[in-house]
Amino acid sequence: MIDTIVNSFDIWTDAQGIKSRIRVNSVENISLEGIARLREIIMELAVLGKLVPQDPNDEPASVLLKTIEKERDGSTTVKKRKKELPPYTGQILNSKITGWELCKLEDIGDTNIGLTYSPNDVSVNGTIVLRSSNIQNGEIELSDLVRVNKKINENVLVKQSDLLICARNGSKKLVGKCALIRSLPEPMAFGAFMAIFRSPFNEYCRLFIESPIYRRNLEGVTTTTINQITQDNLKSTYISLPPFAEQQRIVAKVDELMSLCDKLEEEQFNNLKTHQVLVKTLLETLTQAADSNELQAAWERMSVLFDTLFCTEDSIDQLKQTILQLAITGKLVKHDANDEPSGVLIKKIAKEKDKLVKEGILKKETSLSEIDDDEFPFQIPKNWEWVRLGNITNKIGSGSTPRGGNNTYTNSGILFLRSQNIRNEGLLLADVAFIDEATNRKMSNSIVIPKDILLNITGGSLGRCTIFPEESGIANVSQHVTIIRPTVIDSCFYLHACILSPYIQDMIWGRQIGANREGLSKKILEQFEIPYPPLKEQKRIVTKIHELFKICDLLTKRINNSQVLKVSLSKTIVEKAVQ
Repeated sequence: MIDTIVNSFDIWTDAQGIKSRIRVNSVENISLEGIARLREIIMELAVLGKLVPQDPNDEPASVLLKTIEKERDGSTTVKKRKKELPPYTGQILNSKITGWELCKLEDIGDTNIGLTYSPNDVSVNGTIVLRSSNIQNGEIELSDLVRVNKKINENVLVKQSDLLICARNGSKKLVGKCALIRSLPEPMAFGAFMAIFRSPFNEYCRLFIESPIYRRNLEGVTTTTINQITQDNLKSTYISLPPFAEQQRIVAKVDELMSLCDKLEEEQFNNLKTHQVLVKTLLETLTQAADSNELQAAWERMSVLFDTLFCTEDSIDQLKQTILQLAITGKLVKHDANDEPSGVLIKKIAKEKDKLVKEGILKKETSLSEIDDDEFPFQIPKNWEWVRLGNITNKIGSGSTPRGGNNTYTNSGILFLRSQNIRNEGLLLADVAFIDEATNRKMSNSIVIPKDILLNITGGSLGRCTIFPEESGIANVSQHVTIIRPTVIDSCFYLHACILSPYIQDMIWGRQIGANREGLSKKILEQFEIPYPPLKEQKRIVTKIHELFKICDLLTKRINNSQVLKVSLSKTIVEKAVQ
């Protein structure tokens, strides 16, 4: 069976998980799901007795259990167990393998909970207290240490070969991670959220606790306050115990295969990094093109490598960012000398805003400073203009929280949009709130109308934005979302693309303010320098962006479908292996 898995390495190495949606693209954020599953199947096969062959000459595990029982009784007479084991009803463990024995962890070892201490006990000098953070990748890591200066009982001191286990944690994924104490440079205790397991078979017990079988059993254990493994949980856990000689062979084989996984993972990351650099370098040749004609020539040269270059989600994301950057620098579409220059449009916008101020529809605001030549980050076409965002918008303003907070929300009524609802590709309404008409009227300054641009101005989703669609009627927004309302309504589509571009995103993240959290104020946003094309060219740019993004989305779908297939194949191999 292990040969089948090894021969399928191309499936495991190619099966990547979906990259997390964060602002900074990085190869490190790609999950090599196939290799992760390969590690799981190795561990599962190990504890199911399918990783190495059995040897009928091995001393059976039943002898090990009797030896432990003798030692605990302090007698040379073998006594029968006081009560029979109840039928095992958990995850399937193979107790019918020659020489193996089904037992509980308490039958082969002892466990204890750790030291409780207060912040006042923490000292520069004192006894090291091992915590969850000291377990890294299955090993003890001593770079982040806490020492306490208080009386330490012997039962909370670790010993050589103890198995240190994270027993309680706010993250369920971290509960159960463990490491062997392989060296003790000085006396060490372990904290109250930790547990130790002390057994002569800890090398094998570590594999069992790290296996998917133990993890699935653990997921069935629930508590009212925190994810944890209690002493009773640990003691009553069933384990199929192999002969000691086979345990040693299993541990050696697992170490060998995990080392191979490490090499595969490193090789795959290096390949991905090389690919990422290649894509970035070649895409830069597009952004460096002088005009649309030169861009077309560069694109044609690159097209022969298209399938090789754009074969990962990260490369498609880079391509989208390049398209947006080309769009706002005037290189994506050809210019038309007959287009009304944007300078004329900007003057019309100024007159329209003055008219609205006189009619009392808009408030008169302080004039924004002219943009100096040294503020221009790049050259734009002759019939474009640099303009402050505040000069081409009728509104830049964030929402507010209804009085009463969540208690104000209703099951229907006016949409109340929060930062989690704002996505670059549109509104996400899976987790949406509503407010009633009366509350909406009280919050009239943050009412949203169709073609408003909604921009997240705080937190991890800073910079995410979308256009409020016409079919949605009206809505209201929270204080974490800013409304940007263009004076020329149809400019919303170009401005949305502009905000999503690397140029504006870098500006957003570079100009964020706030004492305790990220944020963008109206005063900051209205000062943004926008490269503004003629209105007709704006429309051609947006059309071209949509056309190219559709191709990108098709490529992404193809990549994801391929990854789903590869992950499915790896799952199939797992299922067949454990049958």
